[in-house]
Amino acid sequence: MKTFAPQVFTLLLFGFVFISCSQESNDLEFEQTNKIEVTEINYSEFESKILDLINNHRTSIGLSTLSKSNIVSSVAEDHTNYMIENGKVNHDNFQNRVRALKEQEKAISVGENIAFGYRSAEGVVNGWLNSEGHKEIIETSDYTHFGISTKSDSDGKNYFTNIFIKK
Repeated sequence: MKTFAPQVFTLLLFGFVFISCSQESNDLEFEQTNKIEVTEINYSEFESKILDLINNHRTSIGLSTLSKSNIVSSVAEDHTNYMIENGKVNHDNFQNRVRALKEQEKAISVGENIAFGYRSAEGVVNGWLNSEGHKEIIETSDYTHFGISTKSDSDGKNYFTNIFIKK
């Protein structure tokens, strides 16, 4: 008798680890202000490499490069910290990030890619490009800016939040 439990488990794990999210501006109403505390962002070599790889991919398919945004990276950092604190990869509170970016960065649309566990910039970017939803966000021609946060938990596992916006 053949069981499919390992394959089902792998499929479910892949679905949870690779999740993308996007929001167009037309569906939101604002009732509160979400102030973003922006500190000076010092991109790590790892984060800079991810952003460079994404921009290299975009130019290779005829799209414009994206500009780094300290505000977007601050929002990404807050979410990465949240995922580490909760020990799970998620898009919890995505609408709050969208509201904050629309209010403070004048974003028209917002997309978000998250990941967990990768040890190299090439690995996480290739993982996103091999996932239809993540690739779609990376290849959205309207995006103008992006931000990134990569941090490790106490066990050394990497968490990633990559946010894209159109201004």
